[in-house]
Amino acid sequence: MKIVLVPQPILATPVKQVKKVNQAIKALVADMMKTLEQQHDPEGVGLAANQVGQSLALFIMKPEPDSPITVCINPEVIKLINAPHNKEDNPKKTTKGKRNKKTALEGCLSIPGLWGHVDRSGKVLLRFLDLDGKQQEKWFLGFKAAIIQHEMDHLNGIVFTQRALEQGHILYKEKDGEFEKYEI
Repeated sequence: MKIVLVPQPILATPVKQVKKVNQAIKALVADMMKTLEQQHDPEGVGLAANQVGQSLALFIMKPEPDSPITVCINPEVIKLINAPHNKEDNPKKTTKGKRNKKTALEGCLSIPGLWGHVDRSGKVLLRFLDLDGKQQEKWFLGFKAAIIQHEMDHLNGIVFTQRALEQGHILYKEKDGEFEKYEI
């Protein structure tokens, strides 16, 4: 599958709920999994359906190269907690932020080469359907919580650069493996 890039309108439009977890949805998820697995430099850790041209409330995440992929259909954030850092955080990707939130350097497969710090809550309670159509309600911590918030933003038509700028953070352009301040 091809990843949709900014400024395509589908990335700025809230998605529609999945009506039923059927074979078409399972096939879409399988294609999304292959697409996520193929992403290198940077490696992808999450992918929302609208990033592959499908306006559906669905995302997948794979926080580490050897971790299983989590499928979240019709996800709903029930609760956010600004938890302090914990063992699950990836120290290369997070630094302490204000108000006990994590300020992470985020990137996005739909905005290649652009990075920015985004304040994210450290603990998220998420309700979602799994690939079998069964409702789940789980807490996610640290890096997983940040991924979920990033992907939920996608489903609501928001990209991370909007969050970074509204929070007063600087954006960076990656050039030859180095980060330079990006002027808008």
